[in-house]
Amino acid sequence: MGILSIEHGKAAYGADFALYGAAVVALTGVLLAGVPRDHGLVIVACVLMGAWGWSGFEYLLHRFLLHGVAPFSRWHAAHHERPRAMICAPTILSASLIVVFVFLPALLLADLWIACALTLGLLAGYFAYGVTHHATHHWRAGSAWLRERKRWHAMHHHAGTHCCYGVTTSFWDRVFGTVPGKG
Repeated sequence: MGILSIEHGKAAYGADFALYGAAVVALTGVLLAGVPRDHGLVIVACVLMGAWGWSGFEYLLHRFLLHGVAPFSRWHAAHHERPRAMICAPTILSASLIVVFVFLPALLLADLWIACALTLGLLAGYFAYGVTHHATHHWRAGSAWLRERKRWHAMHHHAGTHCCYGVTTSFWDRVFGTVPGKG
């Protein structure tokens, strides 16, 4: 299992969670310690916009890239064939994409604080997605929310994969009509 492998050993799989969890904590600390007070509301809005953006991106990525574009669709099919395997995007790939398509454009278009805030929101969303997706396959459902997410994700895996693309939320499935029985 190499650095660009989609299947990870336990250490690499856990390191992905540790890296993104640490990045969320570090960016939160940087923003709390360094943002000028008069930027506070803008920064909070940017964090929320980044998290909201992740939710939409999660849906679009899962529906159109992971279920429609090779080689991503082949890689994702491996997850559908072996849902308990430790399969996820290589950390080097996901981290590079976040830097190149979120942080750097925001830095060039705005400033360091806004770039950090948007990236924090997106990273927090990505981290929540990773934990939720892992939980749907590997944890017992101790809460009503997790039971619903597990049920929703199981429908995606077992309903011909043409519905239930959202992992952390069903909002975008409802917006785009990809709830079970809708197409």
